[in-house]
Amino acid sequence: MNTVLRTADLHVSLGGTPALKGVGLRVEEGEKVALLGPNGSGKTTLLRVLAGIAPPTSGRATLRGRDLREIPDGRRARMLAFLAQEEHTDLPFTARDVLLLARSVGLSDWRPYRRADHEAVEALARQWELSGLLDRTLQDMSGGERKRVLLARTFAQDTAIIVLDEPTNHLDLRHQHEMVARVVDSGRTVLMSLHDLDMAAAYCERVVLMSRGRVVADGAPSEVLTARIVEEVYGVSARRADVDGRVRLLVGR
Repeated sequence: MNTVLRTADLHVSLGGTPALKGVGLRVEEGEKVALLGPNGSGKTTLLRVLAGIAPPTSGRATLRGRDLREIPDGRRARMLAFLAQEEHTDLPFTARDVLLLARSVGLSDWRPYRRADHEAVEALARQWELSGLLDRTLQDMSGGERKRVLLARTFAQDTAIIVLDEPTNHLDLRHQHEMVARVVDSGRTVLMSLHDLDMAAAYCERVVLMSRGRVVADGAPSEVLTARIVEEVYGVSARRADVDGRVRLLVGR
């Protein structure tokens, strides 16, 4: 298989505190990978390194075999789209502005929008139920509406790789499942952090479980999401059930 994202002995320190400790990870072309772990386990830091935003303290992170630190921002933006856990702006951008800007990421600053750009934005708006929001500013939207616009932006960027940090934040139950299904069915390589273990098992072919800055388990959901591992990593009691070939976890009392 063709490896598109890779880390080797990756270490990151934030403010002198180790956040990642020797992380090794490979993501192959077309894989749908869920990154799991409790708060503070290093998920966001790892995704920020792979998105080219945070540099490693030591070790290596590569995108299609090339060190991420050597790839110019514009070139990287044509290869990989990243959605942060929380994004804010004080500028009065409308949803249409956000999607059109994504169409030109990494291209010339003076490139005019073309008819194809406007048609792509209209198509994305229909797909993500944003048609009524296109001319509203992000500040005038609910958290869920804004998150759907930002998720659609990663598709507008039209990259083969998508990295998402907790993309289900602020979304209601229906939109959580619709969004994850749309992402994994897109044909793109997907790496996303999730807190919902059942959702990760339902939609992703592989899960990577982190704890205290390290990868502690990596494999198919049926291999990784055992009651013992969940109890050890999350510190809560868990029972596992296999329903129609799918892993389900009963957590807590």
